[in-house]
Amino acid sequence: MTTDSTGTAFGTDQVRRARFAVAAVFTVHGSVTGSFATRVPWIQDHAGVSAGQLGLALAFPAIGASLAMPLAGRISHRFGARTALRGLLALWTLALVLPALAPNLLTLCAALFVYGATAGMSDVAMNALGVEVENRLDRSIMSGLHGMWSVGALIGSAAGTVAAHLGTDARLHHTMAALTLTVLGLIACQGVLDLRSEPDEEPPPRFTLPPKSALVIGAVGFCAVFAEGASLDWSAVYLRDIMGSSAGLAAASTTAFALTMAVARIAGDRIVDRFGAVRTVRVGGALATTGGLLVVLSPDPAVALCGFGLLGLGVAVVVPLAFAAAGRSGPNPSQAIAGVATITYTSGLIAPSAIGSLAEATSLVVSFGLVTVLAFGLILGAGVLRAGDRNVAGPGAGPSELSGPSGPSGPSGPDAAPAKSAVEPGGS
Repeated sequence: MTTDSTGTAFGTDQVRRARFAVAAVFTVHGSVTGSFATRVPWIQDHAGVSAGQLGLALAFPAIGASLAMPLAGRISHRFGARTALRGLLALWTLALVLPALAPNLLTLCAALFVYGATAGMSDVAMNALGVEVENRLDRSIMSGLHGMWSVGALIGSAAGTVAAHLGTDARLHHTMAALTLTVLGLIACQGVLDLRSEPDEEPPPRFTLPPKSALVIGAVGFCAVFAEGASLDWSAVYLRDIMGSSAGLAAASTTAFALTMAVARIAGDRIVDRFGAVRTVRVGGALATTGGLLVVLSPDPAVALCGFGLLGLGVAVVVPLAFAAAGRSGPNPSQAIAGVATITYTSGLIAPSAIGSLAEATSLVVSFGLVTVLAFGLILGAGVLRAGDRNVAGPGAGPSELSGPSGPSGPSGPDAAPAKSAVEPGGS
């Protein structure tokens, strides 16, 4: 049994309801990303930017996220978990409108900066709360939460595909989507745990370097996200240009990768509970490495397609477990989660361009050779995610140990960690 800021006990049923509420938040967050991604061509035409300028503009979401994510803990400290998440998620869903309104490169960069900043802060907040609920339930849920994010992204992209097919103005499409998702997000946030820090507890710093533990954990997340970003953006091109496959089979590679990731994440919690975080990531790394080898060595498009599916299957649960490990890695969970999130965001940003640059200098085969090497790195680095294994961390490493300067009050932020006094070490 744990308590909120007013001393009210959190019963098991309430924590279970909070799990579904956080899952709904993840779905809403993913839907925004899916909605945006499908209309990038329209946004490019409306802003009148070249491919190179668009590439520059698309770097700004990661820049905004990296600068803003450390603020999530302070916001949670000031307003409490539920209120902070509600506000940050609403800012993120409403920010979906901004890129489609941009008439030129400068305004597009500014819009995408805000878009990324709100995405990053709400991302840290919801992951922190996810770790907190996982602690109280004493069973893995982070993989499933990220699976729901993938489901949301698929829903958003499906709706965006329909809108694009119908020739709908992206400004209208994104306005309607933003309003709908904002309402759904506000409803979902009503069910999350409302955690606050002690009145006399000092707020976390506005900006701070992530702890060393976050850098090590983030390095493993970097490998997974790099493989993910490379596969999503380049798998279709690889099958078409290197394997000489049809356009339909090439497009299917992206779908296969995304679907295997979503399915693996939704099913991943049971696997993690059974085998532990470290063993799960090592097996995932072996699958991803095998998939990379199939992509690089196979002369047959169908086998390469299976390789991309194995890559998606292998890296699926790594990022959720990285967030879980960061949330339990020390006294400042908000800083650790923000640090891991920054590293993974950066990896997702540089992966597509790095693959393209390496392919231009050598070939796409060599580029995916690099992806295979990074996938193998998951096997070697899995041990650093031991903190994400509750069998090692134990219930006692839950709420109370998660709190810290940025922790407690930041349940909604990286500090989604509960307040020291507001939580009992093995909470329900």
